[in-house]
Amino acid sequence: MKNIPYLLMLITSFLLLAACGEEAVIEEKVIRPVLYQEVTFANGSKERTISGTSKSDQVIKLSFRSNGILSELNMNLGQKVKKGDLLGKLDNIQAQLNYENSISAKNSSESRMKTAKLNLDRIKALYEKGGSSLSDLEAAKDVYRTAQQDYNSSLRNVAIQKDQINYGYLYASADGEVASVSVELNENVSAGQVVGTLNSGTQMDIALGVPESIINELQVGMSVDVRFVSIENQVFSGVVKELSPSIDSSTSTYPVVVNLTNPSPEIRSGMAADVRFSLGEVNNPSQATPKLLVPAKAVGEDANGRFVFLLEKQGQSYFARKQTVSIGALAADGFEVLGGLSNGQLIATAGLQTLLDGQEVKLQAGN
Repeated sequence: MKNIPYLLMLITSFLLLAACGEEAVIEEKVIRPVLYQEVTFANGSKERTISGTSKSDQVIKLSFRSNGILSELNMNLGQKVKKGDLLGKLDNIQAQLNYENSISAKNSSESRMKTAKLNLDRIKALYEKGGSSLSDLEAAKDVYRTAQQDYNSSLRNVAIQKDQINYGYLYASADGEVASVSVELNENVSAGQVVGTLNSGTQMDIALGVPESIINELQVGMSVDVRFVSIENQVFSGVVKELSPSIDSSTSTYPVVVNLTNPSPEIRSGMAADVRFSLGEVNNPSQATPKLLVPAKAVGEDANGRFVFLLEKQGQSYFARKQTVSIGALAADGFEVLGGLSNGQLIATAGLQTLLDGQEVKLQAGN
């Protein structure tokens, strides 16, 4: 009985500590990225929509040509810069010391060369008067020639050390906008290390990966339609700019670059885009009505039947909603949809087993 107050005090203290611990826990909101694709028709004019990402047509990776401590940084995200603007500087104490030593060595070698030249002229004059031997003259010539070579070498070393100082300064090589900064002030950086990127192009490209089933139907200069997830009710024109001849082993697709012919200031680098390719007529006269197709990897199955995850926009966010579908035959481009979906809807194409109905997601370009 005497221990009851003591036990009550211990229990109270434990509850207070637990309550304080719960208050200290702050859960961070994590928005899961998902690969997506647009639901499209399959007959008539054969079309294929593939997701990609926008990027500037000229992206410059910024780096120093020497090692050192970053003592000055004049780069901020979105900053407009002009060609020749100073973007960063390294602590060049060692390079400056090496340059001063090279100047000293150059002055010394110049002095030795001048002394050797005076001695050569003196011995040459004596030799012409018979007061010196031929061997003395040749030795004087060798000394002067060596001194001259040392002087020329010292001049080259001075130029090299001066370049080392200049390598500690980072200038904008073109007009543009700072797209990323990957270092901070007083950080130790290495030669060739990317410290930031500069978007300097005037055009906008879309980078995407095309499956091998349609790569041979594409050609440079081919017209395409481009839609952006973040820019509603607008269709942009583009042309195929680059076609890779080899497959990307990490994605098992062929890299393709599309150039926008009518870019808008609303389009920013990194935006998700849907590129629609018109691949000609489908040779199937019996197919009289349009049919919707979805990729096989976008269709899941549970106790209630087949389903997909629709990606619906609410405000500025997207949410995954489980949608039961009725599917038909499996074709080369995916399942034929008999019911539950309509043309133009966005669906998730990966990670169906871990997606939750109503979960907030972030669209990520993919195939």
